[in-house]
Amino acid sequence: MNKKIMSGSFWLSFGSIFSRVLGVIYLIPWLAMMGSAAHQNAAQALFNTSYTPYALFISLGTAGFPSAIARRVAYYNGENKFLNSKRLAKVGFGLMLVSGVVCGILLYILAPLLSANSPVVSPQISTTAIRFLVPAIVILPSMSAVRGWFQGNQDLKPYGVSQLWEQFIRVVFMLAATYVVIFIFHKSFIHAVYLSVMAALVGALASYLYLALYYKKQNADYIERAKQSKPYDLQGLGRTFKMIAYESIPFVVVGSGISLTQLVDQLVFKQVMENVLHKTALYTQNIFTMFSANPTKITTVVVSLALAVAETTLPILASSRAAGKKDIGDLVLQNLNMLIFTLVPIVTILSALSFEINGVFFPFSFLGGKYLFWNIIQSLILGLAINSLTLLQALHYSKKAMFYMIGGLIVKLVLQIPLVTWLQGFGAILATAISFGLVCVLSIREVRKEFNVKLSRLTLNVIVNACFAIVVGLAATGMNRVYLPLTKISAFIYAAIFGLVALLIYLALANATGLSKRVFEKKIGYRYFRYKHFE
Repeated sequence: MNKKIMSGSFWLSFGSIFSRVLGVIYLIPWLAMMGSAAHQNAAQALFNTSYTPYALFISLGTAGFPSAIARRVAYYNGENKFLNSKRLAKVGFGLMLVSGVVCGILLYILAPLLSANSPVVSPQISTTAIRFLVPAIVILPSMSAVRGWFQGNQDLKPYGVSQLWEQFIRVVFMLAATYVVIFIFHKSFIHAVYLSVMAALVGALASYLYLALYYKKQNADYIERAKQSKPYDLQGLGRTFKMIAYESIPFVVVGSGISLTQLVDQLVFKQVMENVLHKTALYTQNIFTMFSANPTKITTVVVSLALAVAETTLPILASSRAAGKKDIGDLVLQNLNMLIFTLVPIVTILSALSFEINGVFFPFSFLGGKYLFWNIIQSLILGLAINSLTLLQALHYSKKAMFYMIGGLIVKLVLQIPLVTWLQGFGAILATAISFGLVCVLSIREVRKEFNVKLSRLTLNVIVNACFAIVVGLAATGMNRVYLPLTKISAFIYAAIFGLVALLIYLALANATGLSKRVFEKKIGYRYFRYKHFE
């Protein structure tokens, strides 16, 4: 494999996963600085109700254009039409600038409406927090276009490294600003949250600076490629971008699915709790924090693992569309085997440690632990669904993937009110699990039908993971009756030891049953994890 592509793939995967892990770890010191458990819950609710619409507007602001630009740039480069690629990227960059401004204005205008319907005690404070994110919304779409340019040139390193810089600088700014505001200027935690959400802008600027410097470094190469390029002959640029916009719609819908689901939780939950069940605003805010704001920080890592598995097989599937159905079916089975092998044991271990993990990051709470447990189970369904939709998109069934996602969102909306009325926060989790479970079943059924995928070949994987789940569940139940850690340090040590032992048991079980050899064509041991490129 080309060393440049190999290096880029490493940085892209590393940047994506590490940035998400970093986005969880910072919570420990950040929440500790907020003070009391009540302040921590309020800070998390305020932060989350700001970031959910922000994430949705980012999806809408980019609208799938960066990936589309990357595909077009790669296409023109393949025909030695670098001048076409450069012109297309410049116009795309301009469009993304305009898109960012438009989305920023919309978010600023809609902030009071979003806040009034969100489960926070003070809509005015929430409105201010959301508006602190507007500058980040303005610049992020154009930055995504720049990343698309590098991706199209098969230079993935700046994509991954810029993600790392963005998250690292964001976290450093958040922690530093929170410390200064609370401990030096002695302001309230609310002002710390304002600056914490503004950290998205600081991180984006740092990422932009890195990309600009990297572009300058590569400029000599771009000048040389422009000299060797065929003459510029790109006609109908407006029509090209209209086609790109049309092609991007399914990717926007699928990519926004989880954010839209979270927005439904955010906007509907308050109405049911306060208007139907007649709960107080403070009670509603606390429950929302425990069932949504807190667990989302943990489960996003689980979903990112599923995306990482999907992205490893997506290019192969996309390039194998012309191959026989049997070959594609084998690739799909390989994808599903890898996903189950990596995702299910992680979910099993995390769910067994839900009380301890909740205590490490957030205030100790049996109810919070239960909410985290069911959110982790839900994240398995989300991961399976997103992977299944990605399979459909890779196999050029983007419209069906879009319709399945829309159907899932409709089911979520229909179930949300009755289930929240019945089970409160657990009802919202169940509504999401049912809706994405339906999406997963429909997507897998479509792939199985079209490419004759024999799901029976997943049987060994499912049996091994079921046995592992039983063993871990019994062990966790027995250990909790003997010892229950109630401090953050003891909970962390307990979770680390239990998790490591459970992981070693899983690997031993996978090797003994031949599962690891079936999935990876070799047993998993020390040599498997050695990075051969350094040898």
